[in-house]
Amino acid sequence: MNKIISSWYNLSDKIRFVIIGGLNFCVSYAIYALLCILLGNSYYQISLALSWVLSSFVSYATQKILVFKSRGNIVKEYLKCCTTWVISYIINAVLLEITVKMLGLNVYIAQFIAALTAAICTYFMFKYFAFKNNN
Repeated sequence: MNKIISSWYNLSDKIRFVIIGGLNFCVSYAIYALLCILLGNSYYQISLALSWVLSSFVSYATQKILVFKSRGNIVKEYLKCCTTWVISYIINAVLLEITVKMLGLNVYIAQFIAALTAAICTYFMFKYFAFKNNN
């Protein structure tokens, strides 16, 4: 077990972020898609907001422990993560709106594109802001 843990942390934080972020994305996207189905596709922004709130707790824990191996103050880091997520959410929501309304993409493909772009921005905000002193 120690070899597995050691091997995991020997990976670059970028690789760990992609793996964990990919898993977090799958959870968040599944919640988003389910909410779009339950609420209707016209409520895609509400679905996005709810999925963001529901998946944020899992994301914080996995990023803190499995990606950045942080031992910083939990409350302070969580608040920084919340700031990061708000910025990421705004990026996501704006891109989602542009890709749906201006480019005419369906809400599922549009969210995939918007979330991928927001994830790249989120990595840098986590690394250089939320978990900055703990890398």
